[in-house]
Amino acid sequence: MRTICLYFEIHQIIHLKRYRFFDIGVDHYYYDDYANETSINEVAERSYIPALNTLIEMVKNSGGAFKVALSVSGVALEQLEIHAPAVIDLLHQLNDTGCCEFLAEPYSHGLSSLANEDCFKEEVSRQSAKMKQMFGKAPKVFRNSSLIYNDEIGAMVAALGFKGMLTEGAKHIWGWKSPHYVYHCSMNPNLKLLLRDFKLSDDISLRFSNSEWNEYPLFADRYISWIDALPQEEQVINIFMELSALGMSQPLSSNILEFLKALPNCAKEKSITFSTPTEIITKLKSVSQLDVPYPMSWVDEERDTSSWLGNVMQREAFNKLYSVAERVHLCDDRRIKQDWDYLQASNNFRFMTTKSSGVGLNRGIYESPFDAFTNYMNILGDFIKRVDSLYPVDIDNEELNALLTTIKNQGYEIEELHKELEKAQIKLSTKPVSEKTVKTTPVKKSAAPKTTAKKKPVVSSKAKKE
Repeated sequence: MRTICLYFEIHQIIHLKRYRFFDIGVDHYYYDDYANETSINEVAERSYIPALNTLIEMVKNSGGAFKVALSVSGVALEQLEIHAPAVIDLLHQLNDTGCCEFLAEPYSHGLSSLANEDCFKEEVSRQSAKMKQMFGKAPKVFRNSSLIYNDEIGAMVAALGFKGMLTEGAKHIWGWKSPHYVYHCSMNPNLKLLLRDFKLSDDISLRFSNSEWNEYPLFADRYISWIDALPQEEQVINIFMELSALGMSQPLSSNILEFLKALPNCAKEKSITFSTPTEIITKLKSVSQLDVPYPMSWVDEERDTSSWLGNVMQREAFNKLYSVAERVHLCDDRRIKQDWDYLQASNNFRFMTTKSSGVGLNRGIYESPFDAFTNYMNILGDFIKRVDSLYPVDIDNEELNALLTTIKNQGYEIEELHKELEKAQIKLSTKPVSEKTVKTTPVKKSAAPKTTAKKKPVVSSKAKKE
């Protein structure tokens, strides 16, 4: 039976403020609080709240047949908790339906998978822990920032214990193949891959309200008919996009939510179902490995990483940021850790792009990519000074590596102790009730006996002589 995997991403840009060269060493706060609060309230009111209400309604109206997947960056969760708690409430309501799967992703929505394996693993683990804390389940499927993927990243994700990963169905990767099958990582076959159908996804997220599009206006029955017309052996249709597309990129006045609401009924008429990523990778076998030697993403026509690392400025900023990655990893200063998350966010590098793209790019306060580069490097200069004050640059690599090795060993020891503790708790919980009763039931004390004269100790005749 053919099934649709519908997935939405939630991430919120952290806006940096104007930061001059003369602020370095003086001002350690880098953010435009007004812009951050204003932008998240705007996207919450225009997109997140009506879109999430629609998804909840779709689950209820379909009797649980409609299913969806979401991933939320740790940075976005922080901002939503502060400025838009109503969105968090709706996420909980959607989770309570049992028809939504929450995925893992890098906490910062950054590019650490391309730079530093330890940083990548740490922030993925941190975001997964936050999702489990909020929604009660540890994510089993992973999606990287902007669906960035290559063979090595897949191997890292598999090593973290994930069973599946979402990525882009770029033409230069699958060639004559189809994105409508389950594939697996070439370096670890245990990691299954779901490939985004970029045409069907972009028809909704980019073209839906474009009156010059030859398919405008698009109705749900026609959209489902395109899926139904695919070859019968192609069983998985992966439609991935940002949640903000519903209301921001495609305004509510375009009837985008009414289109979405009609999809389950139209799909049911064609015997097409909806599934979560975990359901798909559990039920379906991989048809082939996917070889991706170079990183790909879901951005721009090239579907690569050139939007973030395509020019000299971007690479200079990127390399400078991750030059202090090991020192930040050692640090336990909460402010530095938070700044590290915000400075890693991929949009900081996207603002520096000099590429011409078919999708409009709002650079915010920046007049040009060079302006974005200058502002970011000023902030980064102050940030690195703060990190160096904790771990000076005169600490040589051998000493730093020794510290890192010690920390890793301690982490392994703590992990092993936790495992032993869990085993002991499981063993204790499975002991027979009678055995527990004997050990835990206190013995009743009898009434205190009457006081009697103490017997004198018997002394041997040999002792008496001595």
